[in-house]
Amino acid sequence: MSKLRWLIPVALALSAGMASAQHHGGGTRVDIGLRFDSRYHHDHYYPAPGYVARGLPGGAVFVGNRYWYHGGVWYQPWGPSFRVIAPPIGFVVPVLPSAYVTLRIGGLPYYYANGAYYTVATGGPGYVVVAPPPGADTATPAPVAPPRPDPIIYPRHGQSAAQTEADRQDCNRWATSQPAAMNDAGVFNRAVEACMDGRGYSMR
Repeated sequence: MSKLRWLIPVALALSAGMASAQHHGGGTRVDIGLRFDSRYHHDHYYPAPGYVARGLPGGAVFVGNRYWYHGGVWYQPWGPSFRVIAPPIGFVVPVLPSAYVTLRIGGLPYYYANGAYYTVATGGPGYVVVAPPPGADTATPAPVAPPRPDPIIYPRHGQSAAQTEADRQDCNRWATSQPAAMNDAGVFNRAVEACMDGRGYSMR
């Protein structure tokens, strides 16, 4: 009887795990908070809005109003964690996601990634989130420029990985406060590099 009491919760746990899996295309797919964006043949996976991550990914940028941005994914604090949210209209990011689709709609350039449309911000080469423009449904993607690789950060004074990440996030926040940084990716990048250099890091 004691053995039976031990087997029952194990069986229930296994059945619950199997129930969480979804059959898809003849196979079994377990939902881990990712969605596939195939629009304009973008063909990339992203965390779905509502997904909660324990921390921010490396390189996340603070863009104001408690919003963080990284690689086309937007985050907002959610208790001690961060929740993925829909891209907020009107907010400016210093750089486009590393993967994006270039569109030409109404004679103007737009950039698409993860359900969001971006245009060049007024007064600078930063990028602002906009509502889907008229004609987006029939737009044809154009070739994209090669993405700029993420810089390599070298701790000159032997800073730990945790300290390096904390300093990087602090410098990203500080960079957004510099004049024109949110409208000029070059200004933003130079501000981050200057801040990290002042804290004892080399960036290449």
